[in-house]
Amino acid sequence: MLKGYMGKLLWVDLPTGKMEEEVPDESLYRDFIGGYGVGSRIYYNRMKAGKDPIGPDNIFSVITGPLTGTPTVSGTRYAAVAKSPLTGGWGDANSGGHFGPHLKFAGYDAVFFTGIAEKPVYLLVDNGKAELKDATSLWGKDAYYTEETLEKEYGSQAKVICIGPAAEKLSLIGSIMTHKGDAAARGGIGAVMGSKKLKAIVARGNMEVPIADIEKANELRKEHIQGLRSTGFLERFHEYGTGGHADMSAHSGDTPVKNWGGVGVIDVPDVSGLHRDLVIANLDKRIGCWHCPAVCRGSLKEGKGEYKYPAGTHRLEYETMGAFGANCANTDMESIIMASHLCNYYGMDTISAGTIISFAMECYENGVINKADTDGIEMTWGNHRALVAMVEKMGKREGFGDVLADGVKIAAEKIGRGAEQYAVHIGGQEVGMHDPRIAFHQFAGMPSPAMYWLSPTPGRHTQAFGPPSFINNLNNAMGVCMIIFDQRLPEGPYAPKMMAAVTGLERSMDELLKAGERIANMRHAFNLREGLNPLEHYIHGRVVGRPPLKEGPLADVSPDIEAEGWWYLGALDWDRKTTVPSRNKLLELGLNDVADELWPPGKTPGMGSPG
Repeated sequence: MLKGYMGKLLWVDLPTGKMEEEVPDESLYRDFIGGYGVGSRIYYNRMKAGKDPIGPDNIFSVITGPLTGTPTVSGTRYAAVAKSPLTGGWGDANSGGHFGPHLKFAGYDAVFFTGIAEKPVYLLVDNGKAELKDATSLWGKDAYYTEETLEKEYGSQAKVICIGPAAEKLSLIGSIMTHKGDAAARGGIGAVMGSKKLKAIVARGNMEVPIADIEKANELRKEHIQGLRSTGFLERFHEYGTGGHADMSAHSGDTPVKNWGGVGVIDVPDVSGLHRDLVIANLDKRIGCWHCPAVCRGSLKEGKGEYKYPAGTHRLEYETMGAFGANCANTDMESIIMASHLCNYYGMDTISAGTIISFAMECYENGVINKADTDGIEMTWGNHRALVAMVEKMGKREGFGDVLADGVKIAAEKIGRGAEQYAVHIGGQEVGMHDPRIAFHQFAGMPSPAMYWLSPTPGRHTQAFGPPSFINNLNNAMGVCMIIFDQRLPEGPYAPKMMAAVTGLERSMDELLKAGERIANMRHAFNLREGLNPLEHYIHGRVVGRPPLKEGPLADVSPDIEAEGWWYLGALDWDRKTTVPSRNKLLELGLNDVADELWPPGKTPGMGSPG
């Protein structure tokens, strides 16, 4: 078995409580690395198409990577995987914190859950042993209380992921929480956990992750940290995290404004309320993920003004600031912190929640809904009190919050009256807070329009499509933070060096990227089997400038996403109409079974539709 892995997967059947350990073939790790890469291979093999995402046949899992829990800089991540209830296709979410490493210290690379428990349960994984426990007393409790209660019961070395009331009530923007603010949030994966009556997973253990060359791994860690310091990145990121540019981004065209329909310099002319110094104005202490040198997050003191969020509330991240800030024409920092706290407390995706609020505000401003619909709350642009009040209603699925709790697509369907014109999403998923028009127009490296559109998890700012997705897939599979691990340094990428030191397998960057390509094809094959062609993803015109804005830095920008997509599909060797990968490409990647399924006997190999 390769080093870097605990070498065991745990399967838990929730209705019966039966548990089985699986020792995977080394080829699974070699070819798919870890995280959602390993998940993509297993789900394609073991989950039939057409299953209800919140039904018993959806598999829910948490999966670490080979660099998780090792000396690797930012080796902190785990992936939560399931069929997405928001998009109906491949679903995954990713989180840092402390849980991922501790799941490996408890003896497992991954845990997979099948079926639905008869009553609320949580799983305790303790030094190679696992047990389902009664969670009835925790059901209905918030994510903070749940984590605190379980850590108190099992000790400070126990680390917890859990859901709050939102996911319990099957809110399709429900998230999985840990560390009181780290969230595996996108795609509605928390709702899958809620549908299984699985309240939490507790990992406790002191088992060591086997490392091929620990001295080399420690040496590479020191070298990597020194390189990050030499560029000034660590100091900058330590100070503000991702939340240091929300004011500038609101005016540059990076952050969407007024539900993607506005212009920052016109609709939110004063962005002083979003200044980075306000992000840390109430800072108590800086906190970080397990053994990460950036320590890029923060814990706040208790709110003393109008919004009395509790001590320990997490400092804001950029995506949350964008969603509840400029996209709602809101510049009241304390209200954004309060909204973020409520999302973490109830367990909701802040990006989706903020987008839903901006959708409701635009519906309200245009007379699609009124005070009678919104429980008397005036959902006008920039009304920070209304924003906070409605977020709490969403967390409780109470009143109009119940209408909004499943995302803008379903909310628009429930409201009717033309609300769908204001529902900004791609394939059912609310879009990340980086406007892809600015990537097309100004900044290379940002999510591009076609990447948002065609990704197997559409609308995600940390995902991509085509060859640019290979590095994203690799990072997620290895179990590292892409922001830190992907910083460009003179000494070159650390993936080949650290993977060799940890696993003992020498591979070039090109060989590792080939694994990223294999994962891209595997996730896509899952969606194809579900009948999903990404070219048919609904994409709201505002996301791609149709019609284009008339003023501001993105005036008249309307990218040709069809041409961009056409190029990416060709680069992948996928059919430009059906998006089916060529048989030759699948065979090249060693996905022979997928090739046989997509290209049955009698069909011509190479480019072109198999149909």
